[in-house]
Amino acid sequence: MTYIGIIGGSGLYDIMSETRTLEIKTPYGETSDKIEIGKIKGVEVAFLPRHGKKHTVPPHKVNYKANIWAFKSIGVERVIGLNAVGSLKEDYHPGDIVIPDQFIDFTKRRELTFYDGPEVYHISMADPFCSDISSKSYITGKKLGYNTHQKGSYICIEGPRFSTRSESKMFKQFGDIIGMTLVPEINLAYELSMCYGMIATVTDYDAWSETAVEAIDVMEIMKKSEEKVSNMLNNLIPEINDQRNCNCSLRLENAKI
Repeated sequence: MTYIGIIGGSGLYDIMSETRTLEIKTPYGETSDKIEIGKIKGVEVAFLPRHGKKHTVPPHKVNYKANIWAFKSIGVERVIGLNAVGSLKEDYHPGDIVIPDQFIDFTKRRELTFYDGPEVYHISMADPFCSDISSKSYITGKKLGYNTHQKGSYICIEGPRFSTRSESKMFKQFGDIIGMTLVPEINLAYELSMCYGMIATVTDYDAWSETAVEAIDVMEIMKKSEEKVSNMLNNLIPEINDQRNCNCSLRLENAKI
């Protein structure tokens, strides 16, 4: 059995049918929560809330290794990450959907790889997101009439605090959106030959703008955007439920030292 894996997004509990839970033991400790197995439009999916069902796990404490390893162990080949992000650009508005194509890692103390030795791999990440998932996600968003951006560079910071104004102005020079959870989730997925695509929801303008970011405002926009993300998944999942039409499974080729 293979599944499409989805990480994040509490609203998903409302659109999955025929659900059951799995508790997976991993060599890396406990996952963020139990994995929910169910169907979306008849397609088998595995869902894991990145921060736990009650949002008790902060971004810098997510056990990314355990989460990704658990997905791989049950047969997940493709992962869709659902992320809330801040905007670093005037034309990326709160409520918009972004399908990022690049990222810059500003995290500081996370476990970034499964290959800590004696096996050593240097995987290629020049084009870090799955081209197939990304293109179909963008087409889906546009068909649904959502303000969807086809590209964007995601700045990943350590968290859990938001940026200072000076930091935000610096990040604004290099990125389009900013968040705390992409890295190392995406790295680890590729190290296990999985695909990784993202649907990012803009929740606020980052601190470069006149209004400072407040968690309560972010949560309000996230709640309003749950229906958009659920609608996108309802339409997207059947579209990617076929053979992998990308090169993500080849990332370990020629990467071993």
